[in-house]
Amino acid sequence: MTACPDTVGRVSTTPPARDTAIGIGTDTTAGGAEHPDRLARWRRWTKPVLVANLVAQIGIIVTGGAVRLTGSGLGCSTWPQCEPGQFTAQFHPETTYHQFVEFGNRTLTGVLSVIAIAALVLVWTDRSRVLSYRVLGAVPLLGVAAQAVIGGVIVLLHLHPGWVSLHFVVSAALVAVSLLLLHRSGEGDGPPVPTVDVPTRTLAWVLGGLTAVVVVLGVITTGAGPHSGDSEVGYRLAVDPALMSKLHAWSVWAFVAVLVVYLVRVRSASETVRRAAWLLLAITLAQGAIGYVQYFTGLPALLVGLHMLGSALLVAGTTRVVLTTRTRGALEVPTTATVAPGA
Repeated sequence: MTACPDTVGRVSTTPPARDTAIGIGTDTTAGGAEHPDRLARWRRWTKPVLVANLVAQIGIIVTGGAVRLTGSGLGCSTWPQCEPGQFTAQFHPETTYHQFVEFGNRTLTGVLSVIAIAALVLVWTDRSRVLSYRVLGAVPLLGVAAQAVIGGVIVLLHLHPGWVSLHFVVSAALVAVSLLLLHRSGEGDGPPVPTVDVPTRTLAWVLGGLTAVVVVLGVITTGAGPHSGDSEVGYRLAVDPALMSKLHAWSVWAFVAVLVVYLVRVRSASETVRRAAWLLLAITLAQGAIGYVQYFTGLPALLVGLHMLGSALLVAGTTRVVLTTRTRGALEVPTTATVAPGA
């Protein structure tokens, strides 16, 4: 029996085995070509680096919140220098703690940049993965660069409330992308396969949309209150803080209502789907409790800071819920198998 020369087969493009003992392996591209993987010995660090990136993206929201809550936004009077002629905070008799708070936040940006560069190198050079995943590895570094520029504009414009709000929203978006990148690193590159029915997956996307509304209204509420970021001029956004607090609370209750319906619908789904949903509920309830307590206790700075941390966790938790509504296996691509005549 003779096979035709153009017989088409299927081949999995899951990452091939690499010789980690000598650090030399191969990456197989979608076209089937093999290239030496010069970073083979470092591939095992991809997940730890992406976890570190996610933690750092959340962490810089907390330190940025500390800058805002202590009124240290102009602790460094200029950018990119801290003070004219000096890039770092320096102690002298007239120095206040504000300079060190602001400079500490800038230092964490440097640490985050190093982590983002490591993530880019590990993800982009992995030719066994599809291009869309590899391009995603550049987003954290691009985001950090954009945030550095936005932070500089904020200082130069003396804490313009619109730019301060944008600063937080971009950070929240980077948390979502970082969670997506971490999730994608642990799955294949095949087409998405739903793990729940269409109505349930729609509910997950509604949760994603409501999360954006909750975060934006929360940012406006904070900017309209006493913790707007300027120790001398509070209530920098010209809106009623009490009204914004109510609108923010209503959006959270809408989020909770949709999440409850989602939990009912996934009660017979896989453990991964259910665990992500219950974790999101726990984050939401904790975040809501902190929100109400801070509102009725005069907005103490510590609780406002915890609320900022909770918003970052809420974004990450919602992103995780959306991602668990589908799964990806190994990508199968066509390849031509040639068999010698008469074989």
